[in-house]
Amino acid sequence: MTETVEYPWYKYWPQSVPKSLTYSDKPLGSLLDDAAEKYPDNTAIIFLDTPVTYRQLKKHVDCFATALYDLGVRKGDVVGLRLPNCIHYVIAYYAAMKVGAVVTANNPLYKAAEIEHQFCDSGAKILVVMDIVFEEARRALPKTPVQKVIGCNIGDFLPTMKRVLGKLLKKVPGAPMPPTALQFMDLLRTPARPEVFESKWDTKEDLAVLQYTGGTTGKPKGAMLTHLNLVSNVQMIKAWDYKSVPGQDVIGGILPLFHIYAMTTVMNLAVMNGCTMLLFPKPPEDWGQLLEAIQKYKVTLFPGVAALYNAINNYPRVKEYNLRTIRACISGAGPLPQEIQNRFEELSGARLIEGYGLTESSPVVTANPVYDRRKQGTIGMPMPDTIAKIMDKETGTKQLGPNEVGELVAKGPQIMKGYYRTQENKDVLRDGWLYTGDLGMIDDEGYFIIVDRKKDLIKRSGYSVFPKEVEEYLYRNEHVLECAVIGVPDEKAGEEIKAFIALKPASRGKVTEKDIVEWAKANMANYKYPRLVEFRDEIPKGTAGKILRRALKEEEQAKNKK
Repeated sequence: MTETVEYPWYKYWPQSVPKSLTYSDKPLGSLLDDAAEKYPDNTAIIFLDTPVTYRQLKKHVDCFATALYDLGVRKGDVVGLRLPNCIHYVIAYYAAMKVGAVVTANNPLYKAAEIEHQFCDSGAKILVVMDIVFEEARRALPKTPVQKVIGCNIGDFLPTMKRVLGKLLKKVPGAPMPPTALQFMDLLRTPARPEVFESKWDTKEDLAVLQYTGGTTGKPKGAMLTHLNLVSNVQMIKAWDYKSVPGQDVIGGILPLFHIYAMTTVMNLAVMNGCTMLLFPKPPEDWGQLLEAIQKYKVTLFPGVAALYNAINNYPRVKEYNLRTIRACISGAGPLPQEIQNRFEELSGARLIEGYGLTESSPVVTANPVYDRRKQGTIGMPMPDTIAKIMDKETGTKQLGPNEVGELVAKGPQIMKGYYRTQENKDVLRDGWLYTGDLGMIDDEGYFIIVDRKKDLIKRSGYSVFPKEVEEYLYRNEHVLECAVIGVPDEKAGEEIKAFIALKPASRGKVTEKDIVEWAKANMANYKYPRLVEFRDEIPKGTAGKILRRALKEEEQAKNKK
């Protein structure tokens, strides 16, 4: 699909990956129909040791889709999902696709005001919600256009004995649903009527998902993702991992499906390939539970974030588990420090590569080759049919050369149609190019490097300091478990560099903030090292595990106002 240009990254392009693909003109929901036809007896989902085959999943989806139709859901209507990773999520998602509805996935940790904004902005008509996360939704719903609530419980699909035992042990908690709420399991008894499923599609224009951004630049905005956007990105990822055998992989799904990263690299990829997604409703209290599941179910693909791999690396009993079935991992949603990458590869034997993406790009834009020549410290090269370049950060109109820092922009079939109900599209989308807001550069060999967010750049005494670079250095300190660096106001320097650090358990109480400052001073340039250090038990993270510098900035701003 791309023009016939020899881009610099083609020199190291993986030989077994085509530079251009032919994309399906089928809607996203057809992925499940195809998988059920080819692999009916393959396990589609494993959730709390409960398996669901593709034949069973398709039956559930067809029944639930018919129920949605009977509730008045038609093409273009928005269905909200407020669910953790669970069987219900996959069913509701693909059922909405069957009737031509648009899914908007809501973070179960959102509070009432955040829920109200998303559902009012999206115009959600139906809400599918887990009882354990209903309370905040209950407060928001009267102010939203939601007409029907469909409730469910995390134990719905578990065997009777396990469900009863779970309630006795209070492991399957519930919260009262409104008397008017419909029950998910009741709707699954609706006889499927395929004739009501949507049949007229324009996959380039029809929306599949209205995915809200994390709100790093104000209120979350709805990225309009079409069926082609999402299907093309999954096809790219499938082609990139050319050693994958359809119907055989087991994908570890600890990342939340309501986040675009896992929606694509766990759920939609598993369904396109007819393989298994091993779903976890939340990060485990004991990481040994995750490692035991990886070992038991022989996970082969394990998408994650740096914080996840770091937690595994530092789990005291990690060597007791066999992680050698993992073939490949992609780390996204933030930078991957080399120390974490190297350690995880030693423990697992897997190839852990760093990639890059955004909600607005469905999400994957670039990645290091999985089995071919990768470059540590880079986000690799653009996916098939994807072009990226570096533009000047002041105007975004001048293309920069190798090793010059500017704004990363990208174009490809996975790039969103635009933001919903906002005037910001003209700044973010220009002639089909997505302006990412991330500062980066392309090196002499065509590999891209993310330097930092434009808005996170620290100006200290006239010098530009990139928090990501300072964090990379801090991770080399033997006592540092996690860290985040921000700029804070300073009368003399304009901005001072402050590091928030979570120490490794063995170092707590033995290492001081001053020790870290002295170490940093000895290992970084004078204008670059953090003069301010604050220890934390943990560093704030988003639901996908991405460290939130924004939350730390807001804390500092609140302090300064007092």
